[in-house]
Amino acid sequence: MNPLGITVVLGLLVGAWAQVVTLRPQCDSLEAEEAALVAQDYLNAQHTHGYKYALNRIEDIKIHPGPVGDDIYVMEINLLETDCHVLDPTPVANCTVRSKFLTAVEGDCDVVLKRVGGALTVTAFKCKTEESTEDICPGCSFLLPLNDTLALDFVHVSLATFNNITDNVTYTVLEVGRMSSRFAVGGPVYSVEYVVVEANCTNDACVPLNDTMAEHGICTATGQSTAPQVDCKMFPTLIPVVDANSTAAPALPPTVHIHAGSLSRKHGLRHHQLTTLHDPLLSGFLSAESAESAEVVPVVPAVVDAAAAAPPAADPAAPAADPAPAADPAPGADSGSKSENSKEFPWHFNLKKRDVPASPASVIFGAPVVQTDPIVLVPTCPGRIRFF
Repeated sequence: MNPLGITVVLGLLVGAWAQVVTLRPQCDSLEAEEAALVAQDYLNAQHTHGYKYALNRIEDIKIHPGPVGDDIYVMEINLLETDCHVLDPTPVANCTVRSKFLTAVEGDCDVVLKRVGGALTVTAFKCKTEESTEDICPGCSFLLPLNDTLALDFVHVSLATFNNITDNVTYTVLEVGRMSSRFAVGGPVYSVEYVVVEANCTNDACVPLNDTMAEHGICTATGQSTAPQVDCKMFPTLIPVVDANSTAAPALPPTVHIHAGSLSRKHGLRHHQLTTLHDPLLSGFLSAESAESAEVVPVVPAVVDAAAAAPPAADPAAPAADPAPAADPAPGADSGSKSENSKEFPWHFNLKKRDVPASPASVIFGAPVVQTDPIVLVPTCPGRIRFF
């Protein structure tokens, strides 16, 4: 075969390899962190009810290199609910994650991102939202369904208390965020959170102002049904929002639909859920990626530097020694086909050598020391836990 033909064949083989290779960077690497924060911001932007979620842990990451640098990132991330409502323009980094004592809500998401021209964008995701009830204690507050009748009555009583002390402004309930109660003498003690919006009221009928400049806020109220203690905080209408790419731009709060009747579209549920699925055409791909997170990774022998491991040169005056038996090749190894820079080991493990003192025999008899240091496999996924 002429040189040109060889070059073409090698080019095709390299291109085919690039299509099937999967990179496994560390879950706490800067590259993984960047992609995870882009995913966090995107998921919060799609989530138009309830509260913002903060990144808690990167469970896994795979990168599929594209033919022209259009890399595909497939990630599994864990998110925790914060106390910032989606209408609150406060950056997620400044929001407080709810503790387990307050019944934390977590989201497990598979996310597919694509890097084009250096910028990461989300192309698909699938999320599951559930309560973390590991540390619920007897006598503590417990979440109520968002359509609980008695708790909703407490919401209206507390809002009426707040409207009685406001000047020239009346608010109405836009959305109930969460409701909980605990048992006490004299009846249950409620703790509720709900979003309010400035309203135009005629007699007892109030209509929310359909204006982006209308005041929005979140109210928290506690107490028994006849004696609520309420506190409301208004949101800024328009402030610069900084996303994961550190680009600042003024942004209006997302639209939250007004729910009539029970004030909640989540009948029977105790918390608002993340958007479950985006781009159903890729849902099978996401499910497959989730199944791979439990894959068993084979232990691969370490690559030893031949120059460092070679015994010292023999003395010409010394008697010839019997040659040492050749070491058995590693399972599946193809002698002569792998270069010294071969990377045929899992990308989600680091190989580290531990120093071991020389054996007594080598000290006494002066025998050449053969490198027998154990190989320590350090897992790099999942990543660190940021909260709990």
